Amino acid sequence: MAASWRAVALAVAAVGWLLAGAARAFPAEDLVARLPGQPPVTFRQFAGYVDVDAKAGRSLFYYFAEAREDAAAKPLTLWLNGGPGCSSVGGGAFTELGPFYPRGDGRGLRLNKKSWNRASNLLFVESPAGVGWSYSNTSSDYSTGDVRTAHDMYQFLLGWYAKFPEYRSRALFLTGESYAGHYIPQLADVLITHNEKSKGFKFNIKGVAIGNPLLKLDRDVPATYEYFWSHGMISDEIFLAISHSCDFEDYTFNDPHNESKSCNDAIAEANSVVGDYVNNYDVILDVCYPSIVMQELRLREYATKISIGVDVCMSYERFFYFNLPEVQQALHANRTHLKHHWSMCSDILNYSNTDGNINILPTLQRIVEHKIPLWVFSGDQDSVVPLLGTRTLVRELAHAMGLHVTVPYSTWFHKGQVGGWVTEYGNFLTFATVRGASHMVPFAQPDRALGLFRSIVLGQRLPNTTNPHID
Repeated sequence: MAASWRAVALAVAAVGWLLAGAARAFPAEDLVARLPGQPPVTFRQFAGYVDVDAKAGRSLFYYFAEAREDAAAKPLTLWLNGGPGCSSVGGGAFTELGPFYPRGDGRGLRLNKKSWNRASNLLFVESPAGVGWSYSNTSSDYSTGDVRTAHDMYQFLLGWYAKFPEYRSRALFLTGESYAGHYIPQLADVLITHNEKSKGFKFNIKGVAIGNPLLKLDRDVPATYEYFWSHGMISDEIFLAISHSCDFEDYTFNDPHNESKSCNDAIAEANSVVGDYVNNYDVILDVCYPSIVMQELRLREYATKISIGVDVCMSYERFFYFNLPEVQQALHANRTHLKHHWSMCSDILNYSNTDGNINILPTLQRIVEHKIPLWVFSGDQDSVVPLLGTRTLVRELAHAMGLHVTVPYSTWFHKGQVGGWVTEYGNFLTFATVRGASHMVPFAQPDRALGLFRSIVLGQRLPNTTNPHID
């Protein structure tokens, strides 16, 4: 009887949402009434496609979750994952900062109590075409790079605003992580150019935030081996061999001839010593053994796993869930019946091997020069794009712009504990670490990540006292 009552209540709520959506010009066809195995929620969800090139048949898939409360008064935040070629829906939306996590059985969802939709409306896009359920009818489109990715996301936003016109004037935050250190700043650059040329509609960009971002290879790459050494993962001898034989200036992406044989040998030895049983994206996190026996063992010992705050097998649960036909139907996804399974990172995308070499610092400078607050944050347990390189690059950017330190490097607090360390340059450039967080900051430290995000959207400095904030 209770289950029947709940079904009726959800149906009534869906009708109410549809009526409200019609009044506010929301696309009824994209409304997600309820996802399979989803706990009841009071906010609305939408999912579907926006065509970005009708002639080529190129279309991007999105998932949109309204804020939990008072959505009409809260900003819009776009989140992109990196890769290049990895899904923002599978990553950000259902593993990190979105409203749900996959359940352990892969057949349902559990609530993410620290979702960023407590502070903002959230938009996730599978970008570029070839990622997740985003597609093109022109196969050559799957060979792409940063320029087209930014242009397609610009076209996507214009199309998405046509579906959701209420958000055209809403404050917009552009956020992402990892290779989104390329995606997000380059998208911001395109939007800034639009605003400079447009005599009508302008994007209301209120902030840019990128986590553990790839910014400049000749500093980000050596930082990995500095991180290995500083955390006791490689010996003094190996680190000295890398330091003496490797010249990382003008380092280029995916080029086996970057360095001398002695340098490459030292790097290979370092990688071998670190081994396969450490998660390089979070060096303190256990790895997942996805066999049935180990999965059962993990579930039996769940109480000990939960102590570090995350489910280390979530990626397998997510893969199973998104490939359920009823899930794809509920999300209005896979409308072209793709021949391949949904996967977190694309196997069909041929992304440029050279775009990773782009120095993003000049693009970040343009963002700051337009007085758009720029936040660069780093989880301190990440060895893939470590804070050691990112912090140095932010300082170099500030120096090149003549920006002075306005907040000296110091601790910030969340609920009475150290959330990380932060420094500010001028009025629009902030670098912050998140203590105990991985490459995927909201995944490893959801509570601290939400505290950081709230400061970003509220335009506030991170708390510098131990006065706890209970949430």
